[in-house]
Amino acid sequence: MVRMPDAQPWIDRSWTSLDGLKLHYRDYPGNAERPPLLCLHGLTRNARDFAELALRHAGRFRVLAVDFRGRGESDRDPDPSHYQPITYAADILALLDSAAIPRAIFVGTSLGGLVTMLIAGMQPQRIEAAILNDVGPDLDPRGIARIKGYVGQALTFRDWDEAADRVADMNRHLPAGFTRRDWVRAAKRVCREDNGAIGFDYDMAIAEAFNQPEPAQPFDMWPLFRALAAKPLLVVRGGESDLLTAQSADAMRASGERVELVTLPGVPHAPTLDEPAAAAAIDRFLARWD
Repeated sequence: MVRMPDAQPWIDRSWTSLDGLKLHYRDYPGNAERPPLLCLHGLTRNARDFAELALRHAGRFRVLAVDFRGRGESDRDPDPSHYQPITYAADILALLDSAAIPRAIFVGTSLGGLVTMLIAGMQPQRIEAAILNDVGPDLDPRGIARIKGYVGQALTFRDWDEAADRVADMNRHLPAGFTRRDWVRAAKRVCREDNGAIGFDYDMAIAEAFNQPEPAQPFDMWPLFRALAAKPLLVVRGGESDLLTAQSADAMRASGERVELVTLPGVPHAPTLDEPAAAAAIDRFLARWD
């Protein structure tokens, strides 16, 4: 059912995965002559992460902000083993097919960027261009360990201040300049309130797949990244990221003439993309479709 209250700038839509789950996305209307922006969030995040970016570009572009299965308004998966990047990639291709979108400009934060790289290897013709937000083919073990330290903990909070404290802890209290209001805003992106209880807005079972032992032979993401780097590509890196190192970002930049890199000083994993330098870089990047 489509609903769009007068004050709401998006339409709530859904599509059905190949295995029958009802999955949700926000659809911000925009110019049908341009490829839409398709926004894919990080591991424990949801479509709300892209609210400001969507408002900035909607109208000029159609913007679709997805909830992966198990997050936000999308169905939880009864089989936690499906919480894998390859499953999310299949879900996104099903969305593009159901919405009759031949290609899109992908905006992938963290996990969403991994999914973007997978799609570049599976169906590269569906990608017009891409923005990778603090992720690449090599992931720093420090960031993986930090994420493992909090994912899947079914915590509840008395109020938004307590939720904000937890979110700040998870993010190493970076950026250092964040105010209490900023941290409450960050908490409201990743948490939801139901019947007076505040908790994280994802299925805790995503941790089961995420915490599986590493394979003896790690999967090489570089061929997928090189397929993506054949497209116009903007890489955004947080200067304090513990997931995408400066060395990895430089190697990504050097891999193709169409790859741009912007680093945001003082910003951790993952940038919100609302930072002035990030917003300016995205504006420049998208100007080629004017």
